[in-house]
Amino acid sequence: MTTKVVFVLSVIFLFAGCTGSDKAENWTHFRGSQMDGHAQTETAPLEWSENSNIVWKTEVKGKGYSSPVVFGNQIWITSATDDGKEFYTLCFDFETGELLDEKTIFTSDDPQRIHSTNSYATPTPCIEDGFVYVHFGTFGTACIDTRNFEVVWQREDLKAEHMQGPASSPVIHKNMLIVHLEGTHDPYVVALNKKTGEIIWKSVRPKEIYDPLEPVYRKSYQTPIIIEVDERELMISNAAYMCFAHDVNTGEVVWTIEYGYDSTVSQPLYWNGLVFVNSGWIFLDNIPFFTRQYAIDPAGKGDVTKTHVKWMYEDEVPQIPTPIIVDGKMYMVHDRGMVTCLDAMTGEPVWKEKLVGNFNSSPIYAAGNIYFFNVKGDCTIIKPGDSFQKIAENSIGETVKAVPAFVRGKMVLRTEKNLYLIE
Repeated sequence: MTTKVVFVLSVIFLFAGCTGSDKAENWTHFRGSQMDGHAQTETAPLEWSENSNIVWKTEVKGKGYSSPVVFGNQIWITSATDDGKEFYTLCFDFETGELLDEKTIFTSDDPQRIHSTNSYATPTPCIEDGFVYVHFGTFGTACIDTRNFEVVWQREDLKAEHMQGPASSPVIHKNMLIVHLEGTHDPYVVALNKKTGEIIWKSVRPKEIYDPLEPVYRKSYQTPIIIEVDERELMISNAAYMCFAHDVNTGEVVWTIEYGYDSTVSQPLYWNGLVFVNSGWIFLDNIPFFTRQYAIDPAGKGDVTKTHVKWMYEDEVPQIPTPIIVDGKMYMVHDRGMVTCLDAMTGEPVWKEKLVGNFNSSPIYAAGNIYFFNVKGDCTIIKPGDSFQKIAENSIGETVKAVPAFVRGKMVLRTEKNLYLIE
C-alpha cells in the first residue's frame, strides 16, 4: 500500500509549471500552501516588537480573525462589522501595505449571533493565480478576480445555523471549492465549481445519526485536508460526533470513526501514512470535559472506529489550535497554554512545558523553529527536539487569533486591528 498526501494546491492540479520556489513565495490557504503549518521559507523573523523590525503596519477595517493569504504581491484578508451587518474583503500590497482594494461583499439585516470569542469573519480565504475565494459561512461565499478586483460569482443561499458563528475555511482542490456548513440543523459539506459557484456535490451528515443528537452537539468549525490513499483522493473532515473520509471527487463517504460530540475546530493532520484528527469536546455529565487526539490508518472502509485507530491521547489536547508535526514529533499547544510534544507514531509524550496566556492561533514551523502566538500577541519561538528549547520571545502588544503567514523571509501578521509585515 502506498499512502501519500495530496497538497491542496498541487503542481499537478493547479499550477502547471510551478516550481518549489513558488511555494515559498505564496501562502494560499489556512496554515499555508500545503495546509500542514510548514512555511516554505529559508529564513524567518526572530526578533520584533511594536516598534522594531516592522516593515509596515496598516489598520484593518472592521474586525475578523481570518488569517492572511498571499499570492504574488497581494495579501488578502476578510473582515466584518462587530454587529455582523457588513462583510468585507481587503487586498493589500505586500511590499508597501497599501490598500489595493476593499469591498463590502455581503450584508445582513438580521445576522445570527456569534460566540463572544468569535468574529463574523473568521474563515480564512484561499487563493490561486488570478482568483481569491472568500467564505463567511451562512452569510455568503464568493470568488474575486485578483487582476481586476471584479466579483466573478457569489452565493448567499448556502445556509447554516452556526450557533456560535462561522469558522470553517474553504479549500481549493482541482476544479472545486469545498466549504463546510455544519450547524445545528442538517450539517453538510458542499463542493462548488470554483469557476461558476455551481454545486458539484453535496453531502449531508447522516440523519439517522445526527437527528437524535441535541442540536448543540451537531455543529463543527473545522477545515478539511485532502490526501491520497491507494490511488483514491480522500477528504478528511472531522465533524461533530464523528470523522468522515469522503471521496473528494464525488462526496461519497468512504469511512468514519466515532469519537464524541461537539465543536471540532482543530484541523486534521497527515504524516507518514497516518491521519490525525481532533474530537472536539467530549462531554461528561453534559459539561465539556476534555478533547482527544486520534491517530488513524486511513486505508479502511465503513465504520473503522474499532479497527483503524492506532492511538488516542487526551491529556491537555487543544480544542482550537491545530497541532504541527516536525520530524516525527507532534507539537500542540492547549488553549490554556500547555505545550505537549508527542511521538507522532505512538502517541507517547516526549515533554511538556507551560507557556503564559491563552492560545487560539495555530503554531507554525518556519526556518527551523516553531512559532506560538498567544491571544495577547506574545510569541514564543522554540527549536523542535527531544526537549523544550526556547529560542526567543516577542510581543506585538495586540490581540492575535489569526495564523501568521511566512513568505520570502518575512511574516505577515494579522491582529485584531492591524496588519503587519515583520522582517
